Amino acid sequence: MPITRRTVLASTAFAAAAAPIGVPALAQTNAPTPNASASRQAPGFYRYKVGDVEVTAINDGFATRPLEGFIRNAELAQVQKAMQEAFLSTESLPITFTTLVLRQNSRLTLIDTGNGDSGAPTSGTWMANFRAAGFDPADVDTVVISHFHGDHINGLRLKNGTAVFPKAEIMVPATEWDFWMDDARMNQAPEGMKGAFQGVRRVFGPVAKDVKRYDAGKDVVPGLTAIAAPGHTPGHTAYMLSSGSGKLMVMSDITNHPALFVRNPDWSAVFDMDADQARQTRHKMLDMAAAERAQVAFYHAPFPATGHIAKEGSGFRFVPVQWTSAV
Repeated sequence: MPITRRTVLASTAFAAAAAPIGVPALAQTNAPTPNASASRQAPGFYRYKVGDVEVTAINDGFATRPLEGFIRNAELAQVQKAMQEAFLSTESLPITFTTLVLRQNSRLTLIDTGNGDSGAPTSGTWMANFRAAGFDPADVDTVVISHFHGDHINGLRLKNGTAVFPKAEIMVPATEWDFWMDDARMNQAPEGMKGAFQGVRRVFGPVAKDVKRYDAGKDVVPGLTAIAAPGHTPGHTAYMLSSGSGKLMVMSDITNHPALFVRNPDWSAVFDMDADQARQTRHKMLDMAAAERAQVAFYHAPFPATGHIAKEGSGFRFVPVQWTSAV
C-alpha cells in the first residue's frame, strides 16, 4: 500500500486507539526517555547458553577508524562499495569490542578484557556493562587472553597500575608470550611497534612470574579448547567451547568487521602482522564454521557479536543470531 497522508493519519488513529486507558495518544513516543541526553546507550551485555555453559557478551564501546588505508590489498572504492552494501558509512568504520564471560557452575572465566581506561573516548564501557550484568571483578577465577593487542589486554591493569581482577589466574598463548616478551625482538622492532611491546610489559610485567602459558590443542579451562590461529599476531588464538551438544567457535580477531572480512576473506587489515598467514587462517576457520553450522563469536562484529557463517560465492556471509530474552 503506498504511503500517503491518509495512511499516516490512519496509523496515528490506530496508535491512539491502542494506547492504554488514561494514557494520552502517542505519549510514549513523544515523552523523553530516561537519560535522553546521556552519551551512552543502555547496558551492553547479552546472555546465551552453549550446552550447560552460560555465556555473556560484554560490550566495551567502539573506536572509529578511517576507511582509507584500512585494507592493504583492496582499492578504497572497493571497500566503500562493501560498506555501502552493508548500509554503513563509506568514510569510516566503527570498530566494536566484545569480550565473553563464561559461567561454568561456580567458575567464572573471561575471554579477553577490553580496553580498560586506555582506549578511545568512545570505548571504556566494559566495567559498567560487566557490573550491570551482575558480575564483580573480584569473583573472576580465570582470564584467558587470545593475543596481546591493547584492546584485548589493557582491561587487566588500569593506567595507575591497579590490577582489575585481583584473584584471577591469567592464561596466555605461549607463542604470543615468547614473541612479545622477547627483549631482543622489542629492541629491533620498528619505532611504530615499540609502544605495543611496552604496553605488553606494562600489563604483564608486575605478574610475569604468575602468568600461565598454554599451548594450542589443549583445554585452557574445562570445555574451552585453544585453536592456533596465527597471522593477526604470531600467537593469535581462537577457541572451541563445548558443552553437551553445544559448540561455540570463539574466533577472536580472525576477522575485523564481518561486512568486510567475512564477505572478502582475502582482504588484509592493517592490524594483521602476517597478512598471508592471516588469510589462510581466516579461510580455514570460516570454512570450518560454515561446514559444521557452528555458532561463532567475533571480537569485532556488531554487538552481541555472535551468529553463524554461511558459504556465499567466493566468500562467506555472517548471519547474526536472533535476539531472545530467554537464556
